[in-house]
Amino acid sequence: MGDRNGQDTHATPGDPVTPGGPDSSGTPDGPGEHREHTPEGSDEYGPRISSFVERFAADLTEAGMQRMASRVFACLLASPKAALSSAELAERLQCSPAAVSGAVRYLSQVHLISREREPGSRRERYRLHEDIWYETFTTRDQIIRRWSSTLRAGAESLGLDTPEGRRVLETSEFFDFLQREMAEMMGRWRKRSDELNQSLPNV
Repeated sequence: MGDRNGQDTHATPGDPVTPGGPDSSGTPDGPGEHREHTPEGSDEYGPRISSFVERFAADLTEAGMQRMASRVFACLLASPKAALSSAELAERLQCSPAAVSGAVRYLSQVHLISREREPGSRRERYRLHEDIWYETFTTRDQIIRRWSSTLRAGAESLGLDTPEGRRVLETSEFFDFLQREMAEMMGRWRKRSDELNQSLPNV
């Protein structure tokens, strides 16, 4: 699909499109012709929010999350209700619905978002879980407990009087330590979260 100058303006799935066209200059078409498009479902999504979304998405990608999943997650995080439809996500991120579909599938699999139906509609919305970071670490706690149990059994099978048995046992002990510390840390975070919510204005 081309513009009036014959340039290809089709976005590659998953790639952001810089306002202003494929030359990324952001130059208006002419005097009085430049209009900033407002994404569906939002009167506030503009350059400042978009800049944060892309910056945080880049941080998440660098940490190992899939690139498009990072962008969708950051976009949901920066939305007023922490919930958007596929069309709204595609509009905000300037990407294809197929790219959004793959991203939300990944985020659902790792328990970062959930799907819900809009009342009176067949359209789905994707929502961040409440207390997203708490829930994420709670899930990791269950995984760590399972790892520790497997490692301890492995250490006994290898023999605690062997180098490999001791190595595996130490790994198990590390995860036990991490689990105890995480439980105490999450308790402190709950208290801190309550204090923070009480100190902030109602929204």
